[in-house]
Amino acid sequence: MTYILLVLMMGFVLGLVAVASNPSPYFAALGLVVSAGVGCGLLVGFGSSFLSLVLFLIYLGGMMVVFAYTAALAAEPYPESWGDWSVLVYVVGYLGIIVWLGFGFVVGWGWGGWMGGDESVGMGMVRNDFGGVALLYSWGGVILILGGWMLFLTLFVVLELVRGVSWGSLRVV
Repeated sequence: MTYILLVLMMGFVLGLVAVASNPSPYFAALGLVVSAGVGCGLLVGFGSSFLSLVLFLIYLGGMMVVFAYTAALAAEPYPESWGDWSVLVYVVGYLGIIVWLGFGFVVGWGWGGWMGGDESVGMGMVRNDFGGVALLYSWGGVILILGGWMLFLTLFVVLELVRGVSWGSLRVV
């Protein structure tokens, strides 16, 4: 289980590097989907399968629709891919920073001791989900409303950023 979580953590970091290093929204969307999927896999590995399902459905149902709309507004005829030199420099730079910081944390922690919480056996994982559902409906309502408001605000910020000079597909013909 520890090796699976380690592979998921590395996939999550690589997905985030793919998002941060690529200026083209088309290729960065793949990094977002990988990061969301692997992040949900990490949550399942740590015993929160209900939260993982909710996060995955909300992300893919809401944010990818917003991404598709904004990518249509910011269409590029020749987008930069991960093989271009400008993007490759950012990928190598971000991975170098991550490795440097990772070694600093591992040495600071004494080379280990960061294992996940408890490994669930049998029906032990269901207990964690019931607690998550109860917290989502009791204390999580305010956070869900605040998160929805922030996503709504993010939509307008992204639309203003990608509008550009020609207004994309909304320009007057």
